[in-house]
Amino acid sequence: MTSASPALTAQSTSRFVQTKRFRIHYHEAGQGHPIVLLHGSGPGATGWSNFRPTIEALSSGHRVLAVDMPGWGESDTQTAETGRDHVDALTDFLDEVGVDRAALVGNSMGGMTAISTAIRHPDRVSHLVTMGAPCPGPNLFSAGNGPSEGLKVLIEAYQEPTAENMKRLVRIMCFDPAMATDELAALRSAAATAHPEHLRSFLEGAQVPPHESPMAAFFGLTPQLGGIKAPTMAIHGRDDRVVHFENSLRLTTVVPDSRLVLLNRCGHWAQIEHAAEFNRLVASFVGTV
Repeated sequence: MTSASPALTAQSTSRFVQTKRFRIHYHEAGQGHPIVLLHGSGPGATGWSNFRPTIEALSSGHRVLAVDMPGWGESDTQTAETGRDHVDALTDFLDEVGVDRAALVGNSMGGMTAISTAIRHPDRVSHLVTMGAPCPGPNLFSAGNGPSEGLKVLIEAYQEPTAENMKRLVRIMCFDPAMATDELAALRSAAATAHPEHLRSFLEGAQVPPHESPMAAFFGLTPQLGGIKAPTMAIHGRDDRVVHFENSLRLTTVVPDSRLVLLNRCGHWAQIEHAAEFNRLVASFVGTV
């Protein structure tokens, strides 16, 4: 009788790689066709905190890489000198870890990076999975005249990363308040306060003139959405108070090979609130390639 494999941990999966501009931290497990997990924004966001239920589940049939993007986690911060282009940072990372083509799975900000990469570097993306991600173009039903309820809390947590604000942030990300555990809030708080330079970088980036910001470049991609060739799956919580689900509805309206999974009783973190279903959806969608 063989013993069960030990459970993966943050420490056992932790890796670093040096790219052209950044020292990037990531978690890696498994073998097979690569799946790259891209976390969302927010103070304390990391590849592990966003995807810890997903890494082990998908690693049974795939090479899974959960990246701390520049400006988050244990990776280098971003500056005006290095630039804030996450697509370039991602493709540099893929080059260094020997991945020519991968399935990209992006939550929120990570979904923006995944969409942009599928447009700018279609040869690098085998599958595109977004959840809770913005979509370039105008919204009809989302919050107007400023950020959404959830984004307001996120910005306040960047400005004052107190334990109380982290708890508020975790609560607004989830439909079920019980999911906003003290453990998860503490994990985010510890990651945020460990790197105050990341917090400063995010707030400085928010002051960049609109026409120079990565957000402007992203929302300028509207005419190119229909050209996405990668099979695409948009997963969204119907109760998302950060990014309204109409974004995923619009994405699947214009991307030819796409499908939408809309989850009731789910907020901004489908991969955490509905982990088992999310993992099954992604594993089935990517398949064996």
